[in-house]
Amino acid sequence: MSASERAGPGTPCWVSLLTGDLGAAQRFYGAVLGWTFRQGSLGEDFCVALSGGRPVAGLGNVARRMGVAVHWSSYFAVDDADTAAARVRERGGTVAVGPLAFGGGRAVLAADPDGAVFGFWEGRVLRDWSIGSGAAPAWLELRTRDCFDAALFYGGVFQWDSQETDVRYEDDVVMIRVAGQTVACLRGGAVEAAPDPKVRPRWHVYFRVDNVEKAVAAAQAAGGSVVAEPGVSRVGPEATLCDPEGGIFTVTEAARGC
Repeated sequence: MSASERAGPGTPCWVSLLTGDLGAAQRFYGAVLGWTFRQGSLGEDFCVALSGGRPVAGLGNVARRMGVAVHWSSYFAVDDADTAAARVRERGGTVAVGPLAFGGGRAVLAADPDGAVFGFWEGRVLRDWSIGSGAAPAWLELRTRDCFDAALFYGGVFQWDSQETDVRYEDDVVMIRVAGQTVACLRGGAVEAAPDPKVRPRWHVYFRVDNVEKAVAAAQAAGGSVVAEPGVSRVGPEATLCDPEGGIFTVTEAARGC
């Protein structure tokens, strides 16, 4: 990630795939989402995915080294990683990895009380990367057991009530807006103890595509699978897919969600 500026505390600042095979992940996401890749500033095990020449996400060949499953992780900006990690523990969450020094910042990988994995980052971020605009993901969605309990947890960790963050409760979901733009949605209904990891609490990353059906076909041709068949949600066509190593993500034709 190239250093450019500070992100507002508690706002989404990056998404990254923790993978076990960087080359295979590049081939898959290149075929499905049309991404190209360049090496980032964190070493040969990391790269930055580009959409139309602009950074969209990071990929890191670190899942096995960290002892975690392959997954997409959403990162939120914090002023102090140690303070945020302490808040996670105080509220019943788990700090799995970190704070670790990467480049010019520090990263933490954690899990909320229901087991959804997320990250936070202390440091500078890309200037033009913003959820819902440009090449960045369309939005983030936490599917969890109880969205209101989750809002209390994340609001406490990231101090949403003391920042310029608008947290609204609408139609049984929690909407997170920054500067008037929806950046995340917290939705209930996930099953914490489900044997199928696909329906357990998790943060879902939504990537924009021109055509959902074509993206699904490309994913299957590249060795991926379909988690949720193409359909029309309240915001437009979407489908949830799984890469060959188990990384789950959603494709959508909508500009932004929730």
